Order: sequence, then C-alpha cells, then structure tokens
Amino acid sequence: MLSNYVPLVAMGLLGFGFAVFSVVLATIVGPKRYNKAKYDPYECGIEPVHQPMGAGRFPIKFYLTAMLFIIFDVEMIFLYPFAVSIDMVAWFGLVQIFIFIGAVTIAYAYEWRRGGLDWN
Repeated sequence: MLSNYVPLVAMGLLGFGFAVFSVVLATIVGPKRYNKAKYDPYECGIEPVHQPMGAGRFPIKFYLTAMLFIIFDVEMIFLYPFAVSIDMVAWFGLVQIFIFIGAVTIAYAYEWRRGGLDWN
C-alpha cells in the first residue's frame, strides 16, 4: 500500500533538492561585488525613481490593454476543447466555432478601429 507513494515522495525530494541546489549554486556563482546598476530594476529603459506610494499613476491605456489581452487570451483558450474534440462535434460544432471566431474578429476589429490597440 505504501509502495504506491514512493514515486510521489521521490519526486517531492527531487524537487526540494533542486530548489536547494539552485539557491546554493546562485550564492556560489552569483555576483560577488556590489554594483548599483545590477541591483536596480529594469523597466523598459526607464530609469526607476523612488516615489511615494500612489504618486506615480499609470495611464488608463495600460489597464485597457491588459484587459484586452486577458479577454482575447481566454477566448483563445475556448478554442482548445474544440480542437481536441473536432471529430466528435461534426458540422454543428464547426458552425459554432466559426460563429465564435467571427464574434472574436468583430470585437478585435472594433477595438482596432476605436484605437484601443494604439500606444500613442
């Protein structure tokens, strides 16, 4: 009965060992001298400045782009079950998926025409 859990315990020990090995190796191979440029975060070429919380507000365009990405990403996830079961859904499923892709294309064209994808 306990022999069924041996692979699970072995995989857990292997994962834990890899984590410990990675941390130890990083301290051995990592940078030895302090360099301010190496420890600064890199954000798209913009020099990071220290501001109080809430002082640096992001434009709404960033949030709209993030929401668009999530919406289109989730819609593309809905295509995966169709691709897996294409032989079982036959013509009815094919028509449904074309309607779905058409709706996604219309939403994409609307956002594009409205300027939701421009970074200006």
